[in-house]
Amino acid sequence: MAVKSCVFTNLCPKNAMALGSSLLILYLAFHVASGRSDDRKNISMAVMLPNNYTLYPWASPRVSPAIYMAKEAIERERILNGYTINIMSTTTEDSSGGCSQALAQINAVDMKLYQNPDVFVGPGCVYSAASVARFATHWKLPLITAWAPAYGFAQKDEYKTTVRTGPSTTKLGEFASNLHSHFNWTTRAVVIYYDIKTDDRPYYFVIEGVYKTFEDENISVSSQPYDDQQKNDYKDVFNFIKSNGRIIYICGPLDSFQKIMYLFQAEGISTEDYAIFYVDAFAEILEGKGNREAKKPWQNIENQLGDPIELFKTVFVITYREPDNPEYKEFQRDLHVRAKEDFNVSLDSSLKDYIAGCFYDGVMLYAKALNQTLAEGGSKKNGMEITLKMQSQQFWGVTGLVSTDKNNDRDTDFSLWAMTDPKTGMYGKVAYYNGTNKQIIWSETEKIQWPKGSPPLDNPPCVFDTDDPSCKEDHLSLFGIVALGTGLAFTIFGISSFLIYRKLKLEKELASMLWRIRWEELQFGNHEKYHRSAGSRLTLSQRGSSYASLITAHGKYQLFAKTGYFKGNLVAIKHVNKKRIELTRQVLFELKHIRDVQFNHLTRFIGACIDPPNICIVTEYCPRGSLQDILENESINLDWMFRYSLINDIVKGMTFLHNSYIGFHGNLKSSNCVVDSRFVLKITDYGLASFRSPCESEDTHALYAKKLWTAPELLGYGRTPPQGTQKGDIYSFGIILQEIALRNGPFYIEGMDLSPKEIVQKVRNGQKPYFRPTIDINLHSEELALLMERCWAEEPAERPDFSQIKIFIRKFNKEGSTSILDNLLSRMEQYANNLEKLVEERTHAYLEEKRKAENLLYQILPHSVAEQLKRGETVQAEAFDSVTIYFSDIVGFTSLSAESTPLQVVTLLNDLYTCFDAIIDNFDVYKVETIGDAYMVVSGLPVRNGKLHAREIARMSLALLEAVKTFQIQHRANDKLRLRIGIHTGPVCAGVVGLKMPRYCLFGDTVNTASRMESNGEALKIHVSSATKEVLDEFGYFVLELRGDVEMKGKGKMRTYWLLGERQDGAVM
Repeated sequence: MAVKSCVFTNLCPKNAMALGSSLLILYLAFHVASGRSDDRKNISMAVMLPNNYTLYPWASPRVSPAIYMAKEAIERERILNGYTINIMSTTTEDSSGGCSQALAQINAVDMKLYQNPDVFVGPGCVYSAASVARFATHWKLPLITAWAPAYGFAQKDEYKTTVRTGPSTTKLGEFASNLHSHFNWTTRAVVIYYDIKTDDRPYYFVIEGVYKTFEDENISVSSQPYDDQQKNDYKDVFNFIKSNGRIIYICGPLDSFQKIMYLFQAEGISTEDYAIFYVDAFAEILEGKGNREAKKPWQNIENQLGDPIELFKTVFVITYREPDNPEYKEFQRDLHVRAKEDFNVSLDSSLKDYIAGCFYDGVMLYAKALNQTLAEGGSKKNGMEITLKMQSQQFWGVTGLVSTDKNNDRDTDFSLWAMTDPKTGMYGKVAYYNGTNKQIIWSETEKIQWPKGSPPLDNPPCVFDTDDPSCKEDHLSLFGIVALGTGLAFTIFGISSFLIYRKLKLEKELASMLWRIRWEELQFGNHEKYHRSAGSRLTLSQRGSSYASLITAHGKYQLFAKTGYFKGNLVAIKHVNKKRIELTRQVLFELKHIRDVQFNHLTRFIGACIDPPNICIVTEYCPRGSLQDILENESINLDWMFRYSLINDIVKGMTFLHNSYIGFHGNLKSSNCVVDSRFVLKITDYGLASFRSPCESEDTHALYAKKLWTAPELLGYGRTPPQGTQKGDIYSFGIILQEIALRNGPFYIEGMDLSPKEIVQKVRNGQKPYFRPTIDINLHSEELALLMERCWAEEPAERPDFSQIKIFIRKFNKEGSTSILDNLLSRMEQYANNLEKLVEERTHAYLEEKRKAENLLYQILPHSVAEQLKRGETVQAEAFDSVTIYFSDIVGFTSLSAESTPLQVVTLLNDLYTCFDAIIDNFDVYKVETIGDAYMVVSGLPVRNGKLHAREIARMSLALLEAVKTFQIQHRANDKLRLRIGIHTGPVCAGVVGLKMPRYCLFGDTVNTASRMESNGEALKIHVSSATKEVLDEFGYFVLELRGDVEMKGKGKMRTYWLLGERQDGAVM
């Protein structure tokens, strides 16, 4: 039985006379109303809805509060600034509570005649909406409705000004078409619907789009209506299903659907070969009502003969998709409050609220289109222009993204529910249809549990197409039967033998444990002989990560992981934090599979050691370090060709990994991408889930830093599962892309300084706008930014797979257009340039440090002595015939120290000796040492200067004496230091003493005598021995005064002098 292509043809003959009268009234009303002067600043909105029958989702008590809320939002947001919306309401409901087409026409004409509206909102009933929509087209007035889903409204020559902002049957047909394409159902389908043809036919109008779409796509579709007067308790419907298809769409009341399903059990037919889609627009079958639990539509089937869960395993439920945006939840709460306050109606939260939200968004869409028309100089009466501006629009409303097509029909989202837990019979949402993108988004967690492991065939061979010659029975002769049996026996024997051989070979491989490495087979230390084969002495990386840069004890050679030697080859060793590994069959298979993986962009698994406590994984060692090391090393210049080459290497490795038995990585991050000696990037730390330890439970900085690459859906587990998912790897790849593009570390947020814990918590919360890293198109292309955003999309199903990413990256990576050799040479050239720059920087840094070290050495030892030590020469002790030694101390320093704090004493001496050191730099002298307040200086060694040593020390002493007179003590500003100086001339012996903190020391009686000269002197005077006076007298311009004979300890009496100064007219020598 075919469905009629025009859903309104059965209405036209019956109402022709009434319609003609109405058109006459319409003509008069139009001319009367056109002469009336309307208020230019008032927008008249005619709302036509059923008044009382709240079971209609489009009834006035449900929808009118939403329309008034939209009016208030328009005024609040000043979308129509200066204009006021006046709402006028009328009903389309007859006395029995049903929809009335005749009443809708009359009230529409009355509205036009007496109120002259600018826009109609409603009706929701299909036949009422069709009549009013024809009038609205003639009047050139927009008509906004969020129901009226019938297929016929797509005929825009008849309904030019009709705009549907709610669901439509056409969009359901698109969803069904996508389902069939996904499951490769291209031949036939069955559509069953409830239709009594006396009401508004809601079930028929909901599902007719499925029939029409399949018909347009040349799918053989059979349809069958049924009603309450169905004979044989729906057996005719059941027989129709059996005879016509395996893919069934049913739309009707729940009790009748369950009775149809019961017949499968009654007839002993399994539903495993069927896919049955129950179209329940408002998800009433999934609600918990009476004795039925929520999301268990199989409960309460009357007269059931078997397990109802088994019966419903291939029953799917199609519903409108309930919006999940926060605005919708708030809208629902406000809607229920307003319905109670304004209409005294209590509404339950259900999908019916979605229709009210669609009316709300329809009013908002009209306001935006009207505002645009007015801004362009148009009029509120220009309904055709306003309607055109509502076509192909997108904006965010209370029901999420509102998107209209070229027919002014909203793109509708649907949800697909299936039994996801066969044990409990619980249903879950396995997919949703994105009407805007025309794409089915499948759930990562909720999966369809096909009883036979795969979808059923829509046209199984020789079931419906019995006329196919291949379905004819052939009568074989006895010889043919014997030959066929013999051949079949040999075939079975051959296949069995092959399978047994493969099984034995597999068992042999598992038992041989070729992957096993004994701890004693790993060699540690003695790396020197392997340096040349292990890698370069100057590496790409300096920073540590999982392949950290470690300096060996033998020199400057760098290693990027804990390493050892296995059979003479340098390998990376990763210890596993487990006490022991149980060699179960699953673990043995894991080890076999990872050993079989061989690919250029995956590190090679060499083996594993399971000897407690040294449990570890041994893999190929990559000496260039990790990608994280390279990106965070600012000394390495990476042009975009090199960066895209690295990205392409990751994509190649992950594509292979996702297509392998392993299936996913689970811990992809930049520190797990390593670079080998040929500058090829490889993925490491994959597979071997049994060896992985779960994430630590401690709330540590390091733990959260490891989770910066983890997808939000995996963060929700509390502890990240060690296996991971393919879509989780895509998210991690997106974070790595941002690292490569910006080189500011993982999850860089511009202008924000957040800890890893704060970042992880914000990502896990999943609040809009979703928390993601910074994108800067000034540093990279817009296309790369788009790829990042797609990779770290909140919904896993919206992320691309690596095969798609590979095509996208190929546009940017120049490796794809050059040979492998050219690309390798380019990488080598860039690396060589980086090394040259690095060597230059290191050389400059070395020379600077050398200069600092030499300056420090010159301050510790005399310049000539330091030069001898630098040349590696031994510094021999040396005797000097004549030098002059200076000693000084501070009179009263002991009492001054007692009255000061230790810190004040240190500050005092530091200030004083800093002053002295600056002065002695002007003379040919060498400071030997300072002990407490004692200060010792010598001239005449280690470089001899004749007799000038006495003059240099004398001049220096006078300069120091003058300086101390003006010296300020910080903590005792009124006190002055009293310096006491002693000078003596004579022979000494000098040499370097000690290996640690070497000292250049003086020995001889001259040192003791000079000390005695100082200790027997007086404050603020320079005490000079006779030997020094004799030398000074030779210069002839030093003024000395005889002190007399002074008793010196251990020396007896010595004649000494006071050095008073130097005559200014003395010759300069």
